[in-house]
Amino acid sequence: MPMVEVLDLEKDYGKVKALKGVSFSINEGEIFGLIGPNGAGKSTTLKILATLLKPTGGSARIAGYDVVKEASKVRELISYLPEEAGAYKNLTGKEYLEFMAKLYAKDEAKAREMLELGMELSGLGERLNDKVATYSKGMARKLLIARALMVRPKLAILDEPASGLDIVNAYAIRQMIRRFARSEGVTFLLSSHNMLEVEYLCHRVALINKGQIVEVGTPKELKDKYSAENLEEVFMTAVGANISEPIGGEGG
Repeated sequence: MPMVEVLDLEKDYGKVKALKGVSFSINEGEIFGLIGPNGAGKSTTLKILATLLKPTGGSARIAGYDVVKEASKVRELISYLPEEAGAYKNLTGKEYLEFMAKLYAKDEAKAREMLELGMELSGLGERLNDKVATYSKGMARKLLIARALMVRPKLAILDEPASGLDIVNAYAIRQMIRRFARSEGVTFLLSSHNMLEVEYLCHRVALINKGQIVEVGTPKELKDKYSAENLEEVFMTAVGANISEPIGGEGG
């Protein structure tokens, strides 16, 4: 059974159709990328899977549980990090991780274990003793991703995990995801408009444009199919894009 099954997912915001029959599946332990331009429907899809939005049509299951009918079960299995997430700025990094660990853990021993893992994953060292308000954007993002992973979810849903970061911090976050997927067997669903970054990180990707899935496959399969050097070229060819025209749709 796939970890994630999405079938004919639709989402309307009034007259705007953000998703128009999106379908894909994700295998257990896979790093799967949902990629496309801003406004293509990536964030809307992730919010539905994270049980924050209800679809207008279609269905989605995580580990066999329906995201609408069995939302509470789904929430026990996932960790979700929105693109614009923030941490409590008046806490130190360590205090923030400790607070979140106690929120998620069932007992003190489990909370300590989560905290230790979160501190290790963050890679922030002594800076964990400083207030989050003093952190750079890259440091704050590493702290937030460590928080998302320290609970050892079955599925980690990360919206634009390295968006706006410099090359050093973006690389560190990619390494954290890759290492954690390998060591813990966590399944990842990432959204990104950075197709080159995702190409090096994901086992498979789905290209989305204007609320519809254009292609699904491994980066190699897609590059071979379109005789392209990278996923940006694949995307432009697959959607028949005219570079002078906008290719995003409405909705996140």
